[in-house]
Amino acid sequence: YDSFTITVLTTLENLGFCKPGEGGEFVSGGRIGLGGELPVNLDGGGLSNNHPGMRGIFLVIEATKQLRGECGERQVADAKLAVAHGTGGTLGVAHSGATLILGVD
Repeated sequence: YDSFTITVLTTLENLGFCKPGEGGEFVSGGRIGLGGELPVNLDGGGLSNNHPGMRGIFLVIEATKQLRGECGERQVADAKLAVAHGTGGTLGVAHSGATLILGVD
């Protein structure tokens, strides 16, 4: 759930894809774009697609569609695993999160 640009960076750090403080460097050079090592928010993310209220379900829908090969121009080639991670509440005060890892056989 990317409520702000920095949220993508901190999420990648908190999920262990890179060390704390290295999110900016990690995403540089197209690493998280379509065709990159770790494609992220290929539906445009919450800031571009559907930020208010229902972002969580759209994360699961996008992950499922990627695994089914139903994403057209934004399809990840040979997608086998997908992560849907959402957060809610007030960051640093009353915060919660959920992470789903989906895959195909």
